[in-house]
Amino acid sequence: MSGQEPIKELFSHIPVSPHALSDPDTAYMVINENKVLGHRTLPGLEVRTTQLPDGIKAEIELKPETVIAKTVHFCFGMIPEKGIQRIVLRIHIGKNSKIAVQAHCVFPNAVDIQHIMDAEIQVDDNAEYSYFERHIHGNTGGARVYPTAKINLGESARFKTEFELLKGRVGVIDIDFETTCARNSVMEMTARINGTGNDVIKIRESGNLAGEDSVGVLTSKIAVRENATAEVNNRLIATAEGARGHVDCKEIVRDSAKASAVPVVEVRHPRAHVTHEAAIGSVDSKQMETLMSRGLTENEAVELIIQGLLS
Repeated sequence: MSGQEPIKELFSHIPVSPHALSDPDTAYMVINENKVLGHRTLPGLEVRTTQLPDGIKAEIELKPETVIAKTVHFCFGMIPEKGIQRIVLRIHIGKNSKIAVQAHCVFPNAVDIQHIMDAEIQVDDNAEYSYFERHIHGNTGGARVYPTAKINLGESARFKTEFELLKGRVGVIDIDFETTCARNSVMEMTARINGTGNDVIKIRESGNLAGEDSVGVLTSKIAVRENATAEVNNRLIATAEGARGHVDCKEIVRDSAKASAVPVVEVRHPRAHVTHEAAIGSVDSKQMETLMSRGLTENEAVELIIQGLLS
């Protein structure tokens, strides 16, 4: 394939036109397998890529006092059926800066693919970083996805991440994220995953509310059907005065699928407060009856309820 053909192939699977990359005010990075197909930076935003023996290292730095007005686009994908993609991300968001990133991870033909993401993220004082990662897979369940991240937030920093895998078979997904929050910082981590067949879903997310008046929210919304399995282990630890947080896990189970949730909350200061909520079960029967009374079939009603959960 020429340089543009893989980009067109990857973007044919996502709701973003490759023409968006021609906008001179839009920063982007496109990676297929372990090759950077292209990237654009903007004033105050630096991207350095290094070819590793088994992957790619990308160092992304947003200089202090820099605000990126338009969403930055990342595309990580593998067009072949087999292979290993390893991406090492080192992200530094400078003081008083702000950036939003939308990433698409595309594996449309996966038969035996591994996607390994190793991220370290530093968000300095009073900076904001939001990261929305949408996975788009084929229907074979041939992908194994291993994203790990360690995030450190400075004072009054804000970090928001959303992980979404709704289209295609998951295969194996094993998420391991850990965030440490300084004074007045805010952390939100959300995962929405739909599993079918014999998909395996594992989520481990933890937040360390180490600074005074820091806030953390961990949210997981999972649907599993057929023989899929899901394990969610979310943990919030509050050690500082005024720290507060919430852990919320909701899972829908159908057919022979299995799901478990272990929300762990630890409070080590008398003026900290952390709550948790976990709900696992089948589709609500009253919702089913209401939707079917309006002309939907049982399967259509189930799909609509699951879409509502994962929205």
